[in-house]
Amino acid sequence: MTIGGGVALILIGAILKFAVTWKPANVDLQAVGVILMIGGAALLGFAIWLRVSQRRSRMAAEVYEERRYSEPPQ
Repeated sequence: MTIGGGVALILIGAILKFAVTWKPANVDLQAVGVILMIGGAALLGFAIWLRVSQRRSRMAAEVYEERRYSEPPQ
């Protein structure tokens, strides 16, 4: 899952928590909405942390320079 997945879970949870007025018999949609928002926030935080840690590892890679000559040195 990515950053978009975390944002999607937060949005779906917010819709269930604040916008849906229908109350089914055995399911509390407001509680499901809160659970989805918490899960989405956790996923969003994890995805951002993963992206930052990958960027740091790429930046810390050793850089070397290779020169090729068409003529032998004199």
